[in-house]
Parts: sequence; C-alpha cells; structure tokens
Amino acid sequence: MTDDRSESSEHVVAVLGAGPAGLYAARKLAEEGISVVLINRDLKPGGLAEYGIYPTKHKLKEGLRKQFRKILALPNVHYLGGVSVGDNGVVKLSDLEQLDFSATLFTIGAQGTRSLGVPGESDCCGGIYHAKDLVYHFNQLPPFATKEFPVGERVGIIGMGNVMVDIAHWLVTVKKVKEVVVIGRRGPAQRAYTDKEMKEIIQAWDLEALDAELARIQPQLEATGVSVESIKEDLLAPMKKAKTIDSPTSFRFVFLSSTKQLIADEQGRLTALEVERNELVERDGRLRPKGTGELTRLSLDTLVFAIGDQVDEGVGLPFEWGKFKVAEGSHPRDPERPRYEVYDEERGARPGYFLGGWARVASDGLVGKARADGENAADEVLHYLQHNDVSTPSFLGCCGSLKTYLETHNIPYVDKHDIEKLEAIEQAKAKELGKEFFKFDTDEQMFAALGKERS
Repeated sequence: MTDDRSESSEHVVAVLGAGPAGLYAARKLAEEGISVVLINRDLKPGGLAEYGIYPTKHKLKEGLRKQFRKILALPNVHYLGGVSVGDNGVVKLSDLEQLDFSATLFTIGAQGTRSLGVPGESDCCGGIYHAKDLVYHFNQLPPFATKEFPVGERVGIIGMGNVMVDIAHWLVTVKKVKEVVVIGRRGPAQRAYTDKEMKEIIQAWDLEALDAELARIQPQLEATGVSVESIKEDLLAPMKKAKTIDSPTSFRFVFLSSTKQLIADEQGRLTALEVERNELVERDGRLRPKGTGELTRLSLDTLVFAIGDQVDEGVGLPFEWGKFKVAEGSHPRDPERPRYEVYDEERGARPGYFLGGWARVASDGLVGKARADGENAADEVLHYLQHNDVSTPSFLGCCGSLKTYLETHNIPYVDKHDIEKLEAIEQAKAKELGKEFFKFDTDEQMFAALGKERS
C-alpha cells in the first residue's frame, strides 16, 4: 500500500472510530502536524453520518461525505477500515498498546443497546428490536443490511426523540404497517423530536386518535399549565410543511405511559404491552413522570426500543452503568469543561487514553455535537502531547506494525485509496441503475468490487 505520510509529524496518534467525532478530531490533530491513524470497525468511514441519518436525505449525507473526503485526503491522516479493536475485536487492546502510539483517542460511538428490563422481555422470542439495529438495517450497514427484521401489523415504539421518527418513517413509508403507536413516559410538551423531522410522516397521524388522547390527559396537561388547544396546535405545526406520503398506516401517540410488562402468547409472540399511566410532578426544578397505579394494555405484535444507546462493554475499557469511565473531578484547566481521559479504578487516569463523541457520552446530540466533542477531545490529546514526556514513535513502527499484524493474521482491511475507489464504483453503479445513490450490502461485495479476497 502507498505510504503517503507526512515526514514532519512528531507524534503518531491512533483514533479509533471514523464517525464525525473521530474524523473531525483527526483533522484537528493533523493540522497540528500529528500523524493520525484512523482505525474503523466498518469498511467505510462516516459512522453516524453514513449509517445513522435517514437514507433518503441524500443531500445532507453527500454534504458530509464531501467534508470527510477532504479530511481523509490530508497527507498525515491514514485510514484502516474493517478493523475492530477491543476485547471483542480482531485487534485486542493489549495488542494495540504494544504498537506504542503517542496517544489513543476512542471515538467508537455507543455500540451497545439499552432495554427497560421489564417483565416479559425474555419471554418474547421475536418482534422485539432495538432502534439502532433497524436504523443500521435500512441504512445498509453490514451485516445488518442483509438481516431479516420481520414486523407485524401493530408496531409500538418506546421513546419520543428523532430516532423514533426515523423508525416510524420506515414503518409508515416502507413497511406500510397497519398501525404505529408511540409510547412516551412524559407528555406532549416534553417530546424530544423536532418539527423538521416530524414533517416527514405527520400526514399519517390519526387526528381522531390525537383528539382522544389529548382529552384523556387533559387534567394532567392543565395541571402543568398547558391547554389542549395550544398543545394540539403545537403538535400539528409541522403539517404546514408536511411531506406527501402514500401509506395506509395510522400513526398515533400514547402519552404519560410507562412500560410495565410485555405480554406474549404460548408461542412466545408479543401480543400486548402493559403500561402504567403517569402524571407529571415537579422535582429538582423539572417535570418528571410519576406512576398513578392505573394499568392498561396496548395490543401490539412488534415493539421497538428507541430509548438511546450505551457503550459496548466488550471493548475492554473501564466500564460502569453503560458508560466508559472518564477521569473524575473538575477539569484541571477549566472547571466548565468536561473530562476526556479514560479512568481506571486501579491506576486512575490512564495516560494517553482519551474518549470523545458518543464513546464519552452516549446518544448525546447529532453530527454537530459529535464534531464539537471530537475536536475538544483532540485539544486534550494535543495538550497531553505538549506537556508530557511522550515518546515520538516512527510512523512505520506504529501503522506499519499494525498492517503487518493484520496481514499476518489474514485480516482484510481497506485504506483511504480503497475508499476512494469504492465510492467511484458505487457512484457508477448508481448511475447505471438510475438511482440517486447505491450501496453494497455486505463487506464481501465491497472487497470483491475492489478486487480483494476476504478470508
């Protein structure tokens, strides 16, 4: 492979994960003369931007890809795609440590999933999904692209954020199920999704069901100073810019309801969701849901958890309560700034190990916030390199040894020149098929298109 490294680099930093946080961190480090080795689990870079934005948003995605191409084109940014790192990866953390990088920045996102842990979850043998898996599926991320995700006629989604809207978008316009029911612990005034996203599916909203639901929760709304008329107008504001959709799906909300139990039949198929009705009470200056003891059942045959993610414990970093552990206490230079150093109970802050993006705070914001956090993490890495006696290994000693490890262990990978070639192939394929965009569904297809074998 071509070695186009910058000879002026003093340090070599490994950035694990090539989503927005990792890519923008790499750019900031590279602009300071650091050689950066981007190591990515997926073959293609982009992460959240490539595989987390609804697939029909071609203009937004292509705008981000153009920025990412410029970053990868920097002479001292190097890319290894298809290389998972961690206790559950093809390269172990202990192996990576032996390569003597000047520092390592983890921007690997939040690849774990969260569940509610309510009774009945383990009794259902199918029809229960995490939003992340479905988002990866319809965005064609291998291996999720080719997995089967059968859904029934009545689908429930737990959560009221933009990810919920994307799942509903897919269910309404692609799967065209009979009914989509969104279950939220809080009320309509506490919804987290944006009008910009809701306009994509608002034409499917069952307005009679909305009126009935607002009438049901009217006492709770008025107790918090919200009128039915004002909240309905607010909820339906996206209708002014609604996208036209062709779907028989009925879309509705069930507000102020917490999941208590999943009900399955004798074959283990989901049949209903038992929820407890809530009221909103003020605590610590915020309105929070409190159960009333009233239970009811919603008839469903499929359920999707859209309640955020957690990091993957299998990576091997210090882990607690769904998060990687970061250094404790206030930031030594700026009390308003968060900490980015990986923290170990036995050794304290681990020198040269940093977290950024969703790896630091899971499910926190979208591309813009991930970019900012990645750049802030890069600042921490730069400060560490400038104010500590850190070794300055050779590029070939780090990246070259990693490539040798991969080749010795028959682990296929791609570099940035391969990515450039792959994008050209996919663009030509899209033109041939008369599509706006084309993606291969499997890593094997991508390796084959590049003329490489995958063992």
